[in-house]
Amino acid sequence: MTPLEEAAEAAARLLVFRDICAHPLALAWQELIQQLMSGDPLPCWRAYGRWFELLAQQGLSWREWLIREIRWADNPFSRAALQPQGIPAPLLQAARHDLRCLQILANSQETIAEQMQALGLGISWPDENSSSSGWDPRPLADWGQSLEALIAHYRQAGAGLCGRYWAFRWGPAGLEGIPAPDLPEWEEIYGYERQKQQLAANTEALLRGDPALHVLLYGARGTGKSSLVKALLRRYGPQGLRLLELRPRDLMQLPEILAELRQQALPFVLFVDDLSFEADETEFKQLKVLLEGDLIPPPPNVRLYATSNRRHLIREFFGDRPNPQDQEIHAWDTVQEKLSLRDRFGLTLTFAPFSQADYLATVEHLAQRLGLSQPLDTLRRQALIWAQQQNGFSGRTARQFLQALQAGLVEVG
Repeated sequence: MTPLEEAAEAAARLLVFRDICAHPLALAWQELIQQLMSGDPLPCWRAYGRWFELLAQQGLSWREWLIREIRWADNPFSRAALQPQGIPAPLLQAARHDLRCLQILANSQETIAEQMQALGLGISWPDENSSSSGWDPRPLADWGQSLEALIAHYRQAGAGLCGRYWAFRWGPAGLEGIPAPDLPEWEEIYGYERQKQQLAANTEALLRGDPALHVLLYGARGTGKSSLVKALLRRYGPQGLRLLELRPRDLMQLPEILAELRQQALPFVLFVDDLSFEADETEFKQLKVLLEGDLIPPPPNVRLYATSNRRHLIREFFGDRPNPQDQEIHAWDTVQEKLSLRDRFGLTLTFAPFSQADYLATVEHLAQRLGLSQPLDTLRRQALIWAQQQNGFSGRTARQFLQALQAGLVEVG
């Protein structure tokens, strides 16, 4: 059997990693293998051109692409690796068998290069010399021996979408990965050291699998509440933290969302920004199920982090308060139900409004991180003028001022 025939047979023998061969790049590889076995140069050049173009789009060699797809695989084996009850023996045997088959596919890279050079087309896509993060079986002579390391990789970095992305939204088909989320750096958020310390400690408990609390970040606008939650993902994403941003309309689907996240081994933060409800909205009742549970307890790997400018979360009017003329007999019970949502957060972090000193200190801190060289007195004076003309004293205003300065919208002389 020739190396090309062996590679074609290995692709046909895959069991649990079969989805890899359904990818357009793998289909182009299969077509190229068939054409190379036929030996006709013109179809070989065409097939190689399609395969090479797809490799160029990925920016990876064939071997590197296969390894990445194994890391990101979403199949019965990778999902079983996330479950505490362990992996059935037949799945373990199938996965070890598939790793050896995929190694044959990966090694066909050199055979293809040799065959194409013989046909007068000697441009190939070699492996990168730089070491890659995560599971990498290349140093091993037998990829089957890397099975335990692959299982550990899935448990640390996740499988499927959770292995590929850190941040998510909820869409019609379920979890949707966000390829390039906007994640501020933890050190960029100036001040509020006690709040930052408590939020970090709670998140680290969630990562360890220890009891962790749902968190409400309450306070003035522009104080960095949302940025702080997103900065957690930059800080703890490499350790397995994942973040799912929920919009108000998603709250009605919380049972489905929690059922999906319960199947994941990685810790998830559900992030709801600017959480508040009108008096006639009932979505807050779904949140109560998450915060305290019903007959089915909330998933232990999921916690809610919400930000709000409204302390009581649900809008209330004086007319909502009961009086003797009300038709509802137990009207105060309705009022208490609305007000009790905030009490169900285990940890409430309060962000007081910025003073002028807080604002200027933030401007100086961010300017130093950006490496700006303007005189400090001039920077402060222009920053105060900007705050008076724009949105007042806040961390957001400080960032906007420096962005305007870099864009040439503010003259500092």
